[in-house]
Amino acid sequence: MSRANPFGDLDDFAPQPAPKPVPAAAIDEIAEASGFPSRKARTEKGEAVKMAADPAAPNESPARARTPRRRTTGRNRQINIKATEETIDALYRMADDLDLPLGAVLERALEALEEKTRRDATK
Repeated sequence: MSRANPFGDLDDFAPQPAPKPVPAAAIDEIAEASGFPSRKARTEKGEAVKMAADPAAPNESPARARTPRRRTTGRNRQINIKATEETIDALYRMADDLDLPLGAVLERALEALEEKTRRDATK
């Protein structure tokens, strides 16, 4: 008894023909009709222009850039907290004024809150 070759009849698996390239103008038209914004810079007239790939150009972001804080502190856990912009600004301002990492400012704030809670409980 002979065994059938599993790869013997693969005629129906022909390679797919290469797709025709789509013109860039058609892609832009479809994107605009679908409401997808362009990432290209716009002129005053609203036309898209190509941006120069200049690595020396400043990276402008809508948010105010903060100075990096890199310190070896032994703190190795991270938390993600949602807060108002004012609270975040106050935290960073206090850390800058005290010249402490954010974790140390949080530790001090928690210690002060615990102390206040203890005093209020003994009254």
